[in-house]
Amino acid sequence: MLIPHNPQFKFQMCLLEDLVPQDHLLRLVNRYIDFDFIKELTYPLYCHDNGRPAIDPVVLFKMLFVGYIYGIRSERRLVEEFNVNLAYRWFIGYDLDDPIPNHSTFSQNRRRRFNQHKELEQKIFDRIVEQAIEYGLIDGHYLYTDSTHIKANANKRKFQPMIVRDKPMDYLKELQEDIDQRREEIGKKPFDHDDDDSDGTGSSAKEHEIKQSTTDPDSGFMTREGKPQGFFYLDHRTVDGRNNLIVDCHVTAGNINDARPYPGRLQRIWERFGFETWCVGVDAGYKTAYIAKFLQECGIYGVAGYRRKPHRNKDLFYPSEFKYDKQYDIYVCPANKVLSLTTIDRNGYGYYKAKCGICQRCPLKASCTTAQYKTVSRHIWQNYVDELDSHRLTWVGKKIYKRRKETVERSFADSKEMHGLRYARYRGLNKVRGQCLLTAACQNMKKIAQIMHRRESLFGPRDPNDPDSGLMHLIFLARQALQNGPWKWIFRQLANTRDKTELTHYCLVI
Repeated sequence: MLIPHNPQFKFQMCLLEDLVPQDHLLRLVNRYIDFDFIKELTYPLYCHDNGRPAIDPVVLFKMLFVGYIYGIRSERRLVEEFNVNLAYRWFIGYDLDDPIPNHSTFSQNRRRRFNQHKELEQKIFDRIVEQAIEYGLIDGHYLYTDSTHIKANANKRKFQPMIVRDKPMDYLKELQEDIDQRREEIGKKPFDHDDDDSDGTGSSAKEHEIKQSTTDPDSGFMTREGKPQGFFYLDHRTVDGRNNLIVDCHVTAGNINDARPYPGRLQRIWERFGFETWCVGVDAGYKTAYIAKFLQECGIYGVAGYRRKPHRNKDLFYPSEFKYDKQYDIYVCPANKVLSLTTIDRNGYGYYKAKCGICQRCPLKASCTTAQYKTVSRHIWQNYVDELDSHRLTWVGKKIYKRRKETVERSFADSKEMHGLRYARYRGLNKVRGQCLLTAACQNMKKIAQIMHRRESLFGPRDPNDPDSGLMHLIFLARQALQNGPWKWIFRQLANTRDKTELTHYCLVI
């Protein structure tokens, strides 16, 4: 029998608290994340003695957090969702009859008020990372870094050509000193670096033409193999290997090399959070001479991916068939002839050549080179690259690199598929940086809440008056003692050893 449904015109007595499930994600986020720091950060941006009452900044940012957590890209759509979703209202502390702020409130506060605080999103992100550290979810011992492209809000066909000067690398002065020292060792004069300028305005700075978008000039035209072509931004992200929580987020234009900001971001992580990093995992794009030197000098066991070098002529010997002798600083060709170092250029590359007449009389010359004599180039910091590359072949290096796809690549996948980071919502580097930082902060909030809820459901909550109570805390202390004990010593030995036979011993210990 079909019974007609009565219209919903009955008065009911209920509490909003009872309508939100106890295991709802926003309830967990509100339980484990402290948002009071937002008032401290935004306090100087508000007037406290006149004007009409302002909307609580914690409410504004909580509404933005909901949009990033659930991938709601439009602020108009976000306000509509708050009007109908009871869990969203409960999260910001609003009752059923409280009016939701207008969508223009976000844009006007962003343009008029929050724009005065250039590092507001960065400080919000850092505070969330600090809370994760307090929960014991981040230790900073294993760090994984990668970058992903974000489609800029710009048409790739609307651009104007522009001539720009190449900005010198931050390590240029250090490289020049090593070049001059090596040139003096082989009897060459040092270069004159008076024309070199650290800001790229010197007479020796190179110029090249780029495509600058007329819609979003801060974006960069990206052309990479296997990647889409157009105007993009790059999100450089570093995650902790323990629970895949994000510890750093940095945004650049799409035409910036991945390796360029990496050393500076690592130093920023160490200075901000005081991590003691043992090892890092990066892809092949970060395997440069300076990064290899930087990691080794910092005592970090680095593992980088493998990239096959292009071989132009298959009829000639591969570069790997020319063996380098580190003790005598020479190359030995397949015909057992010596190639000695003759000179070093301004870029730090040394050129090894055989003595006059040897290549012309060599029976293997047709398989060696098409020139009059064979020349092999090698960077003066190539020893650091070889050391970094050798870690990839060890048992420990394989385990470390395998975790990269499970950590930082998984983090990027979640950002794009679930949190709307595939496209830039705004135009301009500062606004896109804020989008990436808030997205990363919300990913951390979500993961912190889920991990802590899972732990408490297994071992029970800790007594807030006694932070050292509870089975969960005892297990955490035991795990931390193991990680800070033999593992710390083992990775120090791996980073400092130069004898490859010792690596087998340490791998067996692990």
